[in-house]
Amino acid sequence: MSFKEIPAESLQENPFHLIGKEWMLVTAEKEGKLSTMTASWGGLGVMWNKNSAFIALRPQRYTKEFVDASSHLSLSFLDETHRKDLAYCGRVSGRDEDKISHCGFTVAHEGETPYFEEARLVLICKKRFAQPYKADSFIDPEIMECYEKKDYHTLYILEIEKVLIKEK
Repeated sequence: MSFKEIPAESLQENPFHLIGKEWMLVTAEKEGKLSTMTASWGGLGVMWNKNSAFIALRPQRYTKEFVDASSHLSLSFLDETHRKDLAYCGRVSGRDEDKISHCGFTVAHEGETPYFEEARLVLICKKRFAQPYKADSFIDPEIMECYEKKDYHTLYILEIEKVLIKEK
């Protein structure tokens, strides 16, 4: 199967379900090597007059090194048949083993940006902004329950350059 590009405005997905329930693989490349991780926090919207995605990565995540080193990354959404693979990619570090091979994912590229052929939807994104969260920026103290280790995320705002959907 192949992918076709659609305008971001044509996307019919519910972003709350898509990101929060289905999850996504955040994938970037550095020096010819790939890293991917599962994420379920983020969003879609418009920022600085561009269709945008928002993701947050903790500092200890290996994939963060790859995202920081690259100008582009992909957000891949897979169907429910890959739930175990997504869970695996969320709990195992790429520092310790080759998660991509373990899951049997097939790497493809849109330009220089890696993604997975097993995806049903891919967002090809360009980094536009990155900023680490700071403890004194949290207005609601309840949020601090998410940061017992004080391992605050870095927020990334990404321009969605292409939306690819799997052709049936």
